[in-house]
Amino acid sequence: MAGSLRKSSKRRAMADINVVPYIDVMLVLLVIFMVTAPMVNPGVVDLPTVGGAKVQTLPPVFLTIDANENVIVRKDGDPVQTLNKFELGAFARAQAEKSAEQPVVLAADKSIKYEVVMEVMSKLKENGVKRVGLAVKSQ
Repeated sequence: MAGSLRKSSKRRAMADINVVPYIDVMLVLLVIFMVTAPMVNPGVVDLPTVGGAKVQTLPPVFLTIDANENVIVRKDGDPVQTLNKFELGAFARAQAEKSAEQPVVLAADKSIKYEVVMEVMSKLKENGVKRVGLAVKSQ
């Protein structure tokens, strides 16, 4: 019995994982990626030109949302009328009946929440205005 205990004590299972081969593989992969990364060309996007764009036949109607969330209608740069959210649907229907293809450009005060701008845009679209754009200030 004493001899069998000695044999079992010499043959213990090894609980360590040998990570040296894994480190070697990772270093080889790292070198491969470092060498090939500069050779990869990023995708080139061929953007369309605007030379063939249609000329606007109708001047756009400008809508400006002020800090109080009122919508100011401007034609030829002059304010024509001021609308609240409830009157906007009737204005959009009347605008669509005149000409559904006349563009509407929307500008908003910097302090206005994006949600309010999206509500105005969706109300215009729901009531028949087909072309809605956003005005921005160039820097």
